Amino acid sequence: MIEPMQTSLPRTSSASAHSDVALAACRGVSVRYGQAEAEVAALTDINFTLGQNERVALWGRSGSGKTTLLHVLGGLVTPSTGVVEWKGEPLASLDAAARKGVRSSRIAYVFQGSNLLPTFTAFENVAFAARSAVAAEDVADRAEEMLALVGLSAKLDALPAELSGGEGQRVAIARALAQNPELLLCDEPTGHLDSDTAGRVLDLIEQTQERHHFTLVIATHDADVAARLHRRVELLDGRIVAQEQA
Repeated sequence: MIEPMQTSLPRTSSASAHSDVALAACRGVSVRYGQAEAEVAALTDINFTLGQNERVALWGRSGSGKTTLLHVLGGLVTPSTGVVEWKGEPLASLDAAARKGVRSSRIAYVFQGSNLLPTFTAFENVAFAARSAVAAEDVADRAEEMLALVGLSAKLDALPAELSGGEGQRVAIARALAQNPELLLCDEPTGHLDSDTAGRVLDLIEQTQERHHFTLVIATHDADVAARLHRRVELLDGRIVAQEQA
């Protein structure tokens, strides 16, 4: 059973949920792997903009390109062609230190299966991420605050192997929030969870987004998950084939 968050927050309407100011954008982005006859197109001619405080689902079956697009938005994958922008500036125009700074302090990830460091406690996993967002003397307080936010104050000293699947995902959410991100990217965050736990984890992600006002992108193959967000972007064979506003 997932404990409720400390504060119950109302859901925002899609009409007021985001502004027209672009946080990140892809302009004619394509990603190709391999060469000649072995070349594979993971993404083709992607034009896509993320607004401030928006909630977007990247929806499609396995192999559709949604995870690659997630990684492009997060600066983990460099496009073969096209431009990725962060607040109107091409990421490629930033020097290496600036790009690293954007990735480490402004963009956070929640991976499928939590992806926690196995030899670190829940507290240590979150504190490690908090170092990029707060002064050294505030790291411990930040980690404890984020774990309390997700209802895990009693699990500070637990190792990942001692946590349930839902608890592990909540630690992963706390770890991401500890970075105080402007953009939270989630890759199938409920893919390994039963339906009840998955629903509660999604509730938690949505509630924290409302409270902390970051832009949220969830890559999913689940139409029910996609329907919860403000905008659904459907991918097929590396192309955006449809977009639907909630």
